[in-house]
Amino acid sequence: MPAGIFRVCFVVIAAVVNHPLLFPNENITVPENTEAIIQKMKEREENLRLERLKLEQEMAVQETLTKSSEKATKSEEHYTYDPLSWNFWTALSLVVFLLIELWRQDYQEGTWQDYSIEEDENAVLGKTFKGVVLPDKVTLVNFYERCIQSVIGEIARNRELVEGFADDLLEALRSVCNRDADMEVEESIGVGSMYENWRIQKPLACDLIVPFSPPEPYCFKFETWLSGESVPPDKQGYGKIKICRADENSTGCICDKTKLGEDLLCLLHSKRNQTRHDNHVEDLLCYKDSRYLDGDQVMTWFQVALTKAWNKISHKYEFNLTFNLLDSPGALKIKFRSGKTIAFNLSPVVQFVDSDVYFISHFPCSGLAEGSTSSIHWFLTFAVYEKRYIQFVSKILPVNSCHLSCLQILSFLHGKQCSLTGPSSLTNYHLKTAMLHLLQTHPTSNWASDFLEARLQDVLKFLEKSLQEKRLYHFFIGNRNLPEELGIPVVFQKAEPMNLFRSFVLQRSAYRKTMDTFHEMLRNTAALINEYTVHVPMGRATPLNKEPL
Repeated sequence: MPAGIFRVCFVVIAAVVNHPLLFPNENITVPENTEAIIQKMKEREENLRLERLKLEQEMAVQETLTKSSEKATKSEEHYTYDPLSWNFWTALSLVVFLLIELWRQDYQEGTWQDYSIEEDENAVLGKTFKGVVLPDKVTLVNFYERCIQSVIGEIARNRELVEGFADDLLEALRSVCNRDADMEVEESIGVGSMYENWRIQKPLACDLIVPFSPPEPYCFKFETWLSGESVPPDKQGYGKIKICRADENSTGCICDKTKLGEDLLCLLHSKRNQTRHDNHVEDLLCYKDSRYLDGDQVMTWFQVALTKAWNKISHKYEFNLTFNLLDSPGALKIKFRSGKTIAFNLSPVVQFVDSDVYFISHFPCSGLAEGSTSSIHWFLTFAVYEKRYIQFVSKILPVNSCHLSCLQILSFLHGKQCSLTGPSSLTNYHLKTAMLHLLQTHPTSNWASDFLEARLQDVLKFLEKSLQEKRLYHFFIGNRNLPEELGIPVVFQKAEPMNLFRSFVLQRSAYRKTMDTFHEMLRNTAALINEYTVHVPMGRATPLNKEPL
């Protein structure tokens, strides 16, 4: 018994010593690798190794003494019990170790992150941000007026042109499709930065989602990672779409309730009719040998339908229309005779039940979805709710609030830094998610135009802290503090929070690249802003007056 208890205690001690991250007091970034720290770490490692060897030797000596005493005092029957006892305590040790690991995962990822404002924010930040000097308010205002506010007019013109052309194109698409066999396409919905009024990077591409539904009498049945059906837990944020007949389980015929004999046949629902229905389901863009909607087939169908629709209406326009990205269903580019181009994205989506959450298979220019292992897994996008929340908050914030200006400056800095050092796993969607969290926790009065510099610092601090902890939660999934006016489905609000930085835990090279790019952006912030800003005397800048789009 004492030896077994000692084994269990030894496993727990070894877990704490060799894997200190199993019991984190708080997520703290490892300090810079100076020679003194590295030397201390090596000495500590050597001491731990000697202590472990010493413990193993003591354990071996104790086991030898125990066995010798048992041989001298106990009968032969007790010898047959020792291996079982040893196996029992070994199994118990493994169970304890697994429970510790499961507890660690639940502790780190199973609770909603506390994004409330802390009294001492600098205590959790690395040294990189502390040494950064951001431009003053006057420089930021001048930079915004020269480099960001100047594109507002162009955004409005592009959006108006794209919306009108997209409506005409989708109307032509409906006319070339077979209404009895093809998917039914609905009206497009504008989402993303162009419709949230913070787009700054060129090309100024509009993102429109196009809901579609199956022809009658078919309907969609949804399976998400929350339903616990066929979607594994590691596919958090994904779901599957099954095509079923609306009257599949409610035909009203007696053959559904009674087992017919071999010599009896239902004239309404024969096997021949069932075979025909199954073949029709396969024609509805399903994955092979299944009833699940295939994202790749949907992409092919949508591209072919768009091509037919453009051929029908191309004579009405004095420009050419081409596909911008072949791996995206509706990444299109308008090219005028003058050489000017306008890019926009039409993405086919499926509405989740009666909400504004949509299943989407392909993201044209986003790092949100990491890419599913199968084309039958669709990602759930809350883009409509994101636009709605920004509009909701804008109504209660002060006039000419700085939240969109802050997000535009961040997007500009991040884009310029990526053009210098290469693409990063940190995307504009992560920047917007950080902004949404701060909008929820900061008082509305803190977003007045006079606090642009302070809020920009807050977002950068928040992002650095999230990157260090490898934890940035999805704003809607698992967030129970959202206003009821948004109409978010309760099933998503009560779900476990979804960590958008979860991939960084395993993808160390991508994480290191992202951290390097972010810290480089912090160091280059003043230089990038000054490069695009003309010098103005102190106190001469005009306040931010953004025109509504």
